[in-house]
Amino acid sequence: MMNAAQHDAIVVVDFGSQYTHLIARRIRELRVYSEIVPATASWETVQLINPRGIILSGGPASVYDVGAPEIADWIIDSGIPVLGICYGMQALVHKLGGEVVAGDQREYGHADLSIAADDDGLLSGLSGSIPVWMSHGDKVERLPGNLRTVGHTNNTSCAAFTDGERWFGLQFHPEVQHTPDGMSILANFVKKICGCPGNWTPGNFVTDTVKRIQEQVGSDRVICALSGGVDSSVAAMLLHRAIGSQLTCIFVNNGLLRHGEAEQVQETFHRNLGLDLRYVDAEDRFVNRLAGVTDPEVKRKTIGEEFIRVFEDAAGELDDANWLAQGTLYPDVIESETPENRTSARIKTHHNVGGLPEDMNFELVEPLRYLFKDEVRSVGLELGLPEDIVYRQPFPGPGLAIRIIGEVTRERLDLLRDCDRIVLEEIRQAGMYRDIWQSFAVLTDNRTVGVMGDYRTYGYACAIRAVNSDDAMTADWVRLPYEVLAEISTRIVNEVPGVNRVVYDITSKPPGTIEWE
Repeated sequence: MMNAAQHDAIVVVDFGSQYTHLIARRIRELRVYSEIVPATASWETVQLINPRGIILSGGPASVYDVGAPEIADWIIDSGIPVLGICYGMQALVHKLGGEVVAGDQREYGHADLSIAADDDGLLSGLSGSIPVWMSHGDKVERLPGNLRTVGHTNNTSCAAFTDGERWFGLQFHPEVQHTPDGMSILANFVKKICGCPGNWTPGNFVTDTVKRIQEQVGSDRVICALSGGVDSSVAAMLLHRAIGSQLTCIFVNNGLLRHGEAEQVQETFHRNLGLDLRYVDAEDRFVNRLAGVTDPEVKRKTIGEEFIRVFEDAAGELDDANWLAQGTLYPDVIESETPENRTSARIKTHHNVGGLPEDMNFELVEPLRYLFKDEVRSVGLELGLPEDIVYRQPFPGPGLAIRIIGEVTRERLDLLRDCDRIVLEEIRQAGMYRDIWQSFAVLTDNRTVGVMGDYRTYGYACAIRAVNSDDAMTADWVRLPYEVLAEISTRIVNEVPGVNRVVYDITSKPPGTIEWE
């Protein structure tokens, strides 16, 4: 659990929906702290964030399936208002003694919700018919006790219910953009029903987090893994504000960095921001460990383990260095299989979450573990970090290793570094850098035939990737102008010997991921 100091948190219980993270994001957009917990979470852990409301997410199961996720008894016994969404609504009806059955026909996509005139709670301020987004095959056949229907569609006789006090349910998804009034509905639950004032801001996050870090580490020394990206930079500045001279930042040149990155990071943080920054040249260690490795998951875990070993060696030169600080974010946790995230499928193991070795000699400090990227940027500005750091495009912890398809070698790293430099130079030249979430090059393992100067070439194909996103959980490819793509392609095939073809990746997430590995 992130924060025992929160006073108006909303707990989102995850039953495996692809939209669960969106629920948490929408609540935070209302300036109320929210946190996702698995359906198996206990009250002893949930109560640490002082919840004032509970939202039950959707999910792929049917309540009558063997082994279907169930609502924990503490949810019923807590006395806290509960909102069930999609499967969460059906599970709540089932738990309270109602009946859920397979629908005569499934309902996916747009629907029109007819609102009962007497609802002044969850649907307060809305009337008549509103568009909503459905994704279900089961339906509520009978409501239990004193629950009453306050909304229906042509295909769903009970699309919204309430008891007017504590139990609320929606068959549709208010968290998605396809339900235009969804934020109004969530605001009614969070603020009107649960009484959350909406005062969760970057400023009070900084104050609370500084206090928690001080309580967590005491007088011990903390090593911070600083990459120069926004996540580790914000984490380092939070720690610096909390414990000052007890912090030592370690910048590891693992040989997987972009062009000029090692020099830039040292200039920014050591000379300009005054942090105690130690530089470790570990290029040989990482490249040698990656020799012959082609599987993406093995790459990530190998890099994660080697980082820890480098930090352990560095800690041997410091007294009382018992803690390792990382810039882990919530999307890293959600996409990796962790003890707090067993319901959702593992997409990939992030090197700083599931990729850490079990026998490491550090305890972790992760002050940003439950923040999304845009929230981290807001905290960075609150801490006074320069905008060129705060708005720097994300760069993966495993670096260029997961942008090289197949084996990582020094030759291929040099090729990709040059391709990536050209991409970023042209994106900046076009004035598009701040408007794009991420833009980069990928070196594929495909060789293609070409012709240059009347001679046959047989070089690598380079892929260009540019996406926009709010939180890295979903992303859409950027429609780069043809002239920008043309300039990138021309420069790469002319300036990077060994690459003779350039392609542009137009895959969104989902079904793809942002990185290729």
